[in-house]
Amino acid sequence: MQQTEPTAARTPDAVKVVKTHGLPAIPFCIATAESPGVAFVGMSDFAVHRIDLGADKPEASPIGEARHGSYVTGIVRVGGTIVSGGYDGALIWWDAGTGSVVRRVEGAHAKWIRRLALSPDGTRVASVADDMRTRLWDVATGGCVADWGDNDVKTPHGYPSMLYAVAFSPDGRFLATGSKTGLVLVRDAASGSIAGRLETPVMYTWDPKARNHSIGGIRSLAFSSDATLLAVGGMGKVGNIDHLEGASRIELFEWGNQSRRAEIEDTKYKGLVEALRFGPGDGWLVAAGGDNGGFVSVYATSDGRLLAQEKVGNHIHDVALASDGASLVAVGHQQISTVTL
Repeated sequence: MQQTEPTAARTPDAVKVVKTHGLPAIPFCIATAESPGVAFVGMSDFAVHRIDLGADKPEASPIGEARHGSYVTGIVRVGGTIVSGGYDGALIWWDAGTGSVVRRVEGAHAKWIRRLALSPDGTRVASVADDMRTRLWDVATGGCVADWGDNDVKTPHGYPSMLYAVAFSPDGRFLATGSKTGLVLVRDAASGSIAGRLETPVMYTWDPKARNHSIGGIRSLAFSSDATLLAVGGMGKVGNIDHLEGASRIELFEWGNQSRRAEIEDTKYKGLVEALRFGPGDGWLVAAGGDNGGFVSVYATSDGRLLAQEKVGNHIHDVALASDGASLVAVGHQQISTVTL
């Protein structure tokens, strides 16, 4: 029998915005459903919305009557269940079909929950927040099964720090978190022991004179499929810290040996890199974010070379990449866009 050669993973050579739809509030996070074209989005109106992107005129509709006490900034989907986290420090389990609240954990964190990540096997949700805690939650019961506090609660200048980003490795073995001051901790997801520590100081800007204030931090993380590479996203040094005027920045690590493979800075499309995703085959990496405007850029993981990019409306907060890597859905400032790669 003749053997069939495996199909090589495609490499995007263009980014194109196909559709953009307005939203009634600011979307901060997105999770896609099993049904094609359906997305669940956490928004600034304190609600989780369902959006059918295949409709002639897609509309965002709250999935139920219940809401968070503030912005919804983290969301994951596990089968027919949605888990969301917000500025109010609460976690809510929702039935995605009926919109009813399955479980609500008040005080899941003492401060703003910044992001959630789902383990590959769907049994655990990781949360990070401004209380500088990293917690693991049992999806089935809602119980907290791990609580780690390895990050400093203050910046080197004595101000409150933040934990902005969290990501599981595709094999579920590792969990990475990123802080305001540019520290990445990679831990064993089972034991909690620290397996790697990376520093990205360029992503943190402190102004001791004009503002006595800081800006930046690690805003996105992504592991390659074999978990050997870790992409870290944020923003380069800033002159005026009242604005997102720094170059969008990515540092790509072979984290196991503490080796930095590439440093990528883009001064054409500036601002925070809010989302990172590896494409199929790990040959390329898609990044999204922005300042007042938004962008989607694609880079080669071998050397950080720019492959394609495009302006995408307003500042992008999160993306959902299709499994074949041919398209993504981006949520930005009061809009949602479908983008082909």
